[in-house]
Amino acid sequence: MSKQKFIVKIEKEDWEGALDKSFQKNVKKTKIDGFREGKAPRDIYEKKLGKESLYMDAIDFVLPDAYSKLLKDNSLEPVAQPNVDIKNIDDSGIEVEFVVITKPEIKIKKYKKLGLKKQPVEVTKEEVEKEIDELQKQYAEIVLKEEAIEIGDTAVIDFQGFKDDVAFEGGKGENYPLEIGSKTFIPGFEEQLVGLKDGEEKDIKVTFPEDYPSEDLKGCEVTFKVKINEVKTKVIPELNEDFYKDLGIEGVSSKETLYSHMEKEISLRKEEANEQAFAEQVLEEIAKDVDVEIPHEMIDDEIHFMLEQLEQNLNMQGIQLEQFMQMANTTHEKLHEEYEKPAHKRVLQSLILNEVAKLENIEISDAEVDAEIPLLALKYQLNEEEIKQLSGLKDAIKGDLKMRKIFTVLKENN
Repeated sequence: MSKQKFIVKIEKEDWEGALDKSFQKNVKKTKIDGFREGKAPRDIYEKKLGKESLYMDAIDFVLPDAYSKLLKDNSLEPVAQPNVDIKNIDDSGIEVEFVVITKPEIKIKKYKKLGLKKQPVEVTKEEVEKEIDELQKQYAEIVLKEEAIEIGDTAVIDFQGFKDDVAFEGGKGENYPLEIGSKTFIPGFEEQLVGLKDGEEKDIKVTFPEDYPSEDLKGCEVTFKVKINEVKTKVIPELNEDFYKDLGIEGVSSKETLYSHMEKEISLRKEEANEQAFAEQVLEEIAKDVDVEIPHEMIDDEIHFMLEQLEQNLNMQGIQLEQFMQMANTTHEKLHEEYEKPAHKRVLQSLILNEVAKLENIEISDAEVDAEIPLLALKYQLNEEEIKQLSGLKDAIKGDLKMRKIFTVLKENN
């Protein structure tokens, strides 16, 4: 049973203490005739505003302790915020109904010998050469050029957009570096710059896509007045001794050793991705035959967590969630709906993993956690004492080690 109802009585003494706290909080911001602000006695305050005006904050004061005691007394481990309903409230105290959502029982029919196989890892010559090409591009030197713009060049431009000969908002930029062929501008814009030189100007006609976020511009033909301020191009370094020295990769001093190094790097990446894909395949296969009823509160909590992650990632890029939703032509409700299926999958997989841990008696000792600390100190270039001071570190290590052991069991038995 993943939902349990409990009636909790907050006795008169505790309730009266909470009401007094509520009064002390609210009187400070209440003006009552005949008294300085915040100095009215409680009986006068209640006559003017009613005792009920203190209930909301008083409830907030008593509920956390009442809920904590309920969990402790009944050895409950909630997986979501409880549903709370105030059943009765008067001078003698209050009665509260908590609906506590606990981890649902899950029955796994089969999690070993599922007949699954990992795909073999292969690295082709083309993949290695493409990786080396990308590496060379990363070390490319950007230089000014006098010749005409080509695909791959960067044009530094001034531009202003006009719709029906009127400049529109957001359509202006100065000294904007635009890589030609990057497809970051409206379709058709970049291609029309090809062939222009430093100092030249051109009127460019383009049509905004039908799904463009701005209602005023979607599907509209506009003209951009563009001036080329500079043209820059990439000079790709040759595979020579100087390039190998610049790379600073131990053991790489020739084309052959670079090839061997990149082949190993690609193989390691593919092997890691292969491991993850196989683990996902195993979980999906297990999930096909389980008995579990997941409370919707768990799904909602996971959706909210995923949305918070999205917002944090966007903020790191300097984008607000509201801006993103406008650009993506979506809403909070649509995002919530979109995340429902993946959230259900994540919750189900978490329940499966924890049940496998129970079935396999997987536990993590303090010694195993302590053994990880020097490795983390080395990885993050901190001393061990600094690592130990990090809040919640040991729980995080324990959780990570537990997941590793669970996945090892699943991969070794499938």
